Amino acid sequence: MAGLLLGVVQATSATATTRESSKPCRSATLRVSSLNDAILTTSAKRRDANNHVSKFSRRVPVAQTRTILLPKNAHSRLQYGAGRLASALRTAGYQVQIQQADKLPKAKGLIIIGQATDPLIKQATAAFHAASEKAPGKEGFAVTSANDDALLISGTDNSGALYGCLELAEQVKTQGKLSDNLHLTDQPEMVLRGTCIGVQKPTYLPGRNVYEYPYTPETFPWFYDKALWVKYLDMMVDNRYNSLYLWNGHPFASLVRLKEYPFAVEVDDATFKKNEEMYRFLTKEADKRGIWVIQMFYNIIVSKPFAEHYNIKTQDRARPIVPLIADYTRKSIAAFVQKYPNVGLMVALGEAMEGAGQDDVDWFTKTIIPGVLDGLKASGTTELPPIVLRAHDTDAPRVITAALPLYKNLYTEAKFNGEALTTYTPRGSWAELHRKLSGMNSVHIENVHILANLEPFRYGSADFIQKSVQAMHNTYGANGLHLYPESSYWDWPYTADNVAGRQLQVDRDWLWYAEWARYAWRANRSRPAEVTHWSQKLAAQFGCDEQAGQQILTAYEEAGEIEPKLLRRYGITDGNRQTLTLGMLMNQLIDPKRYGLFTLLYESESPEGEMIIEYAEKEAKGEKHIGETPPQIASEVVEHGKKAVAAIERAAPAIKQNQAEFARIKNDMYCQEALANFYAEKARSALQVLRYKYSHNVQDLAAAVPLLQSSVAHWQKLVDLTKDTYLYANSMQTAQRKIPMRGVDGTYKTWAEMLPVYRKELADFQHNIDSLKTAKATPATKQLVLLRNAPVTLLTKASTYTIAAGQSVFADTTAQLSALAPELAGLKGVLFSKAQQVAQGTEIRFSTKKPVQVLVGFFNQKSPRYLPVPTLEIDASANDYGQADSKISNALTIPGMPPVNVHAYSFKAGTHTLNLARGACLILGFVDASQPLPVYNAGLGSAVAPGREIDWLFE
Repeated sequence: MAGLLLGVVQATSATATTRESSKPCRSATLRVSSLNDAILTTSAKRRDANNHVSKFSRRVPVAQTRTILLPKNAHSRLQYGAGRLASALRTAGYQVQIQQADKLPKAKGLIIIGQATDPLIKQATAAFHAASEKAPGKEGFAVTSANDDALLISGTDNSGALYGCLELAEQVKTQGKLSDNLHLTDQPEMVLRGTCIGVQKPTYLPGRNVYEYPYTPETFPWFYDKALWVKYLDMMVDNRYNSLYLWNGHPFASLVRLKEYPFAVEVDDATFKKNEEMYRFLTKEADKRGIWVIQMFYNIIVSKPFAEHYNIKTQDRARPIVPLIADYTRKSIAAFVQKYPNVGLMVALGEAMEGAGQDDVDWFTKTIIPGVLDGLKASGTTELPPIVLRAHDTDAPRVITAALPLYKNLYTEAKFNGEALTTYTPRGSWAELHRKLSGMNSVHIENVHILANLEPFRYGSADFIQKSVQAMHNTYGANGLHLYPESSYWDWPYTADNVAGRQLQVDRDWLWYAEWARYAWRANRSRPAEVTHWSQKLAAQFGCDEQAGQQILTAYEEAGEIEPKLLRRYGITDGNRQTLTLGMLMNQLIDPKRYGLFTLLYESESPEGEMIIEYAEKEAKGEKHIGETPPQIASEVVEHGKKAVAAIERAAPAIKQNQAEFARIKNDMYCQEALANFYAEKARSALQVLRYKYSHNVQDLAAAVPLLQSSVAHWQKLVDLTKDTYLYANSMQTAQRKIPMRGVDGTYKTWAEMLPVYRKELADFQHNIDSLKTAKATPATKQLVLLRNAPVTLLTKASTYTIAAGQSVFADTTAQLSALAPELAGLKGVLFSKAQQVAQGTEIRFSTKKPVQVLVGFFNQKSPRYLPVPTLEIDASANDYGQADSKISNALTIPGMPPVNVHAYSFKAGTHTLNLARGACLILGFVDASQPLPVYNAGLGSAVAPGREIDWLFE
């Protein structure tokens, strides 16, 4: 299969899909594409008047016999396809036998299956005078009727022949018989069409960090469930997916044993043997369905036993490449490739490495690729497995440029809409990156990632998904799909639904997988025909008529606009640190920069438009608005919610089967309507509050109160709708989750937990308005509280200095502080060499008898010269010490340098080492962990004045 993919990589573009017939009147009965035969119907339901076949003539004569003929030593894909076709024929009343032969027997009613180049297919073509069909491209097939009632299923490759079998089996299933005079060809547009499964958990394992999950029955019992794997792989092949990505931080120590590092294995011997058996079973079952297993891993992560043996960390973003770890990783990859030569690799250079730079290039070209080549050499294999480079927190074009001369079967992958689904009109710098990667000599894959704004509710907007895939082609130039589960990625294989025995994602989200697959196969299809197509599928699923099926589709498509629009106009980030369906605090709406606003969401992953704060400022200044606006979205999502509920109610009386699941879909529509109403009212209230920022008129605040009260009432409805139907809103239940509340120890994961927060927010707002009305002025300025130095023992050899104007801040430059936030005055900073920080990073070792916070100053400018700000969107460890959010922004100034923002790293009592990545920064001192840190914008050195702070209104 590697050879097949290598050939695909070298193709310059997807070939147009065609269906040809020597008799046009027959071709109208052929279905448009190949999809899930368990849940999808085919074009047989679209009767063609020219077909001249009555419903009575579709009945199969009793005991009609068909022989399926395969080449001797047929590939497992041909055998699997033949088995699926035979099963469909037997269900339709045929007697079927499967044979293998080198020569064509003299018989009627043969169905000959093989590659177009197989001698058996060539013999059949000549013997039965079969019409010559136009040769399809990779994974393509032709199904051709011939003399003596014969049928030829020929594939460009084994996968194509398999897909031809499945196509014919689906037609038999829906028509009840084999059609006459078949002449069709088909092939997919996208080269790789894949789904992914996270071998990960909602929370960390004890004593481990992010992404560190060994493969064990205790942690992942589903991994050892062969029946579940078969069920999932059957879903994949029914939808014509051809790649399965397994995501894990460091899988090698669960799957291979190195003679040089035998102690690195993370599982016991019995588990190790189980893992070997399951991995071989999985790859074998996947291969016969035309599916590549692609093992993903993060860099640089080592196994916990390896780390403990050498007294190092399992992962350290600030750690440079060292020979020991490079040798261990190279040998791990080599052993894996030697053991599983038909498994591809997906490489994440970001998060556990320092970020874009020469280290990424060196690691990929001097460790990873050599490891793959070592493994191929050891196994005697020459076919190159695919290597997918994830364009996340790395300079992917630079890496690929360096790697292509060394390895040809390379792919790139990048997130479509970040870790969400927000728009089918991507633009800006993110679109430019995708286009650049698509223009290189490798296939570019679009990753529909995490879907943090959709979970846990069902999603099935065929319209939104089709337009998204079209954008992948037309805007990004991509030709591959890497699809995440619709919800509950971290809780695979289960959904968040409160269903006895838990509900499987593969069952609940069948429509999600089917829609993306259909458009990955072919994106450009007429909208009216698609409405009919999906209406029929939904009707079949719920035992209703097509009209009711269309109402379900309408509900899905109306609801499918709500979460994308809400996030792209009100959100803080496209990342999974925000759970949109848990709402947002008022301060997150009126002061998003305080919460680490990820501007790429608005600049690239949204249509042109305005944030709430931008809209309010333009309103105050009387300026013209541009594009999508917050009030517009508030009105639109409310209308979408009403239409979704109305449509699902119109469908309800017609439902005859799967009624419990339909009830859950119906509840989801009501949930999303309540969510839309909550956000609409809260956004309107936020605009009133921001109006006060400019008007200083308390009446503007008073006008915001009933809107905020209404939002809380809608939230109460959402609590009532979810309290018995969902176990949680978000499947990532770690401290990385920040919006609306930090998810420490699995807290704030339900709507009920957020209700007291929103009620308190309302009560605080009303109280503060009353205080304003009574005082008839803004509250008195709070008394300044200086931050106090905490007693610590500095173990790093470095000098200290007092934070004050005129003090030098680097050991090797004359740069001095010119201004500072008053709270910082008198703290004891630590003096480092700026040049050393830029070249090697910063390491500070200290001991403390009490919990402390280390204050670190980050220069407010993106540059290789400055330490990057902790950013959870690209670094999962960016909040391990509570450092993600800025405390005092624009807190210090140094002439000739950007203003400095202050972040805090929290440490317990003990001896610690804080390693920071390369780039200049300021170590501003140690303060007692119990002393509250002010959160505000000091406005020093900023081109934009801090403005009037109004966050206090909700605190």
